[in-house]
Amino acid sequence: MDGVVELLKSNSATAGVLEPPAVGPQPEKKVSAAGSIGIWSERQVARVLLLVSLVIGAITHGYHLFLYPLYTTDEGIYVEQAWAVLREGRLSPYTYFYDHAPGGWLAIAGWVNLLPRQFETFGNPINSGRVLILLVHLGSVFLLFTITKRLSGSYVAAFVAAFLFNVSPLAVFYQRQVLLDNLMVLWLLLSLYLLTRDDGRLVTTVLAGLSFGVAVVTKENAIFFAPVLFYLLYKKLGVRLNRRFALGFWSFFAAGPVAAYFLYASLKNELFPSRLSFDLNNPPADHVSLLYTIWWQLHRSKGSILDRHSLFWQFSLDSWLPKDHFILIAGGVAMLINLCLGLRRRNLGLLVASLLAISYTLYLARGSMVLEFYVVPLLPLLALNIGMLTAEVLRAVRLPRAGQLAAVAALVGALVLPIGGGYVVAKGNQGGTVLHDLYRLPLTDVQTQQVAYIRQHIPPDSKIIGDDDLWVALHDVKPYYRFAHSHWKAAADPDVRDKLFGKNWRNVDYIVMSNQMLTAIRQNNGDGSEDWILEAISHAKPVWTLQRGGVSVGVYQVDKQS
Repeated sequence: MDGVVELLKSNSATAGVLEPPAVGPQPEKKVSAAGSIGIWSERQVARVLLLVSLVIGAITHGYHLFLYPLYTTDEGIYVEQAWAVLREGRLSPYTYFYDHAPGGWLAIAGWVNLLPRQFETFGNPINSGRVLILLVHLGSVFLLFTITKRLSGSYVAAFVAAFLFNVSPLAVFYQRQVLLDNLMVLWLLLSLYLLTRDDGRLVTTVLAGLSFGVAVVTKENAIFFAPVLFYLLYKKLGVRLNRRFALGFWSFFAAGPVAAYFLYASLKNELFPSRLSFDLNNPPADHVSLLYTIWWQLHRSKGSILDRHSLFWQFSLDSWLPKDHFILIAGGVAMLINLCLGLRRRNLGLLVASLLAISYTLYLARGSMVLEFYVVPLLPLLALNIGMLTAEVLRAVRLPRAGQLAAVAALVGALVLPIGGGYVVAKGNQGGTVLHDLYRLPLTDVQTQQVAYIRQHIPPDSKIIGDDDLWVALHDVKPYYRFAHSHWKAAADPDVRDKLFGKNWRNVDYIVMSNQMLTAIRQNNGDGSEDWILEAISHAKPVWTLQRGGVSVGVYQVDKQS
């Protein structure tokens, strides 16, 4: 009986408190001479390096933010949907067909609502979203630095991870853009940050689960990280009496935002397709369906990893590696080494870092639909693995702290200069050195000039087919171009395709051509849905064009008499 009483007392005392084991190597409570730099303690050095990391992130991502890269279709779509939330109280200005969960553009709408001039605060409406993404990146830098330090026990490793995340041209290129993936990364890192926080509080576990749930309703591919996060929590809890209680709470709050999304679809009678038909050759015509869209997404195959011509290999070899081979190759090697070391030493930190990167790599290589910016969530994880391996190497060579910082400074210099990765300074055409394109090429001003021409020369009641990159710019400021629609909606949305244009090219007045828009139309025309748009383009004559390097935009008037 006394044993039962003691067990109840123990359970009561720990019911609201978790005391997980340490995730990675922990610093000593007293800082020795070897653990300090001069008169600075290890904690002070870590804080300085964190501050330096944040400043580097603000510069690399903030400088030239509004001018490079070009505004893209996906950026336009998410800002356009945020516009619908604020201006129309809807999730999309068109029929919302559950192609993505709305958490991302709801966050964008909340941010824009705080700005003094909302979408026009920073010029082009997409710029308002890019400022939010800059703040999101700085938050992600803080989280990644702290997570790496906790898992590795090394502030030098944390700085290496943050540096690569900040300066990699591949990372900067996509992390400047208004993409759901960038917002999802913040929530994912926040969940990981909370799971690695050894404060012994149950509320921390609850918030970690909720953060992960928000990540999933921001971008659905976050779900591929669930097994690793659950494993991390399970191992941290060890044999605690309230382990099942904590795991249940994490799972419940992680599923909460997802359940709310499904409830929304159910209340609108859009959860199931009509007659429960999941026939991909005959999509439901009377109403959209969340489950049907999920089924459709799961069956979008673009070649397996064994197919050299699959999108995975096309983007890997033609888009990602040319932008930054170091973070991909070094990160991939570090990921595999960390997996082996983690299994051999039973090191939870190394194991979790490698499994997170491996799980998302398998997602990219699974053979389904892959878009160019899908690499975004992998980049902080590769940086994390490189940082973790750096800590292991520094421990093996037993360099003093000053020597570790010197070695890292040499690595940074090598990557920044042309002799290494050329992260900031690259070789010019004349043999000299110039700033990387990210920091010197002005591209988006061609789109600004395109909008200016439209407003000065095209009547507001014209029927226009264009791209999503200029959609909000043409709909949010007077005069409103309410008949300006993207070619995607003109080809697929019945309200636009049938009611406005009647699938007749003669009902189109102008074509506003974005860079590579014609290529996108042809690639999207596998079923012939954009034949009539291509016909309109073939009868259109240029009234304004602008070309800068490999970028070309224009405005074309359709000759209906030809």
